[in-house]
Amino acid sequence: MNKRGRMPENVLTLVATAAASAVIAGAVDEATRAIAHLGAEIAGTDWLADGVAGDIAFDELSPDLADAAARAAIAQKYGAAPIDLFAQPAAGRRKALLVADMEATIIANEMLDELADLRGLRPQISAITARAMNGDLDFVAALSERVALLKDLPEGALREVATRIRINPGAAALVATMRANGAYTALVSGGFHVFADDIKAKLGFDVAVANDLIVTDGKLSGAVREPIRSREAKLETLMTLAAERRLALATTLAVGDGANDLPMIEAAGLGVAYHAKPIVAETARWRIDHADLTALLYAQGYRRSEIVEA
Repeated sequence: MNKRGRMPENVLTLVATAAASAVIAGAVDEATRAIAHLGAEIAGTDWLADGVAGDIAFDELSPDLADAAARAAIAQKYGAAPIDLFAQPAAGRRKALLVADMEATIIANEMLDELADLRGLRPQISAITARAMNGDLDFVAALSERVALLKDLPEGALREVATRIRINPGAAALVATMRANGAYTALVSGGFHVFADDIKAKLGFDVAVANDLIVTDGKLSGAVREPIRSREAKLETLMTLAAERRLALATTLAVGDGANDLPMIEAAGLGVAYHAKPIVAETARWRIDHADLTALLYAQGYRRSEIVEA
């Protein structure tokens, strides 16, 4: 409670990696002093996970200003400490809908790059992928160009590269914890159902939205089935799922790393750039630069004891 006997309006959450566990308590103190110096009324601190994540509840200061002041204070004291910050209204922190990008977010891989590796084209296709994800190329054109280079690759290559998929740390716990607390979870990808459907089943997402590779006579045709799902489809998925469940956008969470994720990140109540490309990290209001995906749970106010280990 604040001095007026009511719940504080805002909360600033700090989440540290293991490398910053020794300084996270000091960072919370520095952030608290910094925002208090700007006139914030501090209602108290609360540790969500010892040595990992802590909340600072406050009033009388905008979340954006609190974020800037806390980042500056922590950087001055600890330099580039691997600590992520989330400043936001305290009400409605726990979201009822999760929409998550797949490649380089829920999984570590870019699956077209993995397929290209089988044909010795990884450097060429990875370069196109990087430019597309940073917003330098039209997504649909870049996808079509990359898939065309894989024409006549045997269908079995899809199963072969699926064995290379690496789930990012915290992804399983994110989905399991949110679902255990009544949230609906969607995996969205500009990539392909052949991979997204497996990840959906493995992690327990409610739905997967992705593209389809066209296979003819046991080989990739070099084309993607129309219509190709791109950035607009990701935003549309967020909007449609929220509308179907009669959820305000304030109750939604979207996370991704590439330029095609920006529309849904900007529209969601909590839109987060995850280890993102520069254009996304610079644009998104919230970002995870250091921690794993459990940071999204701490940002929602979940305690370590509430996290479901899937």
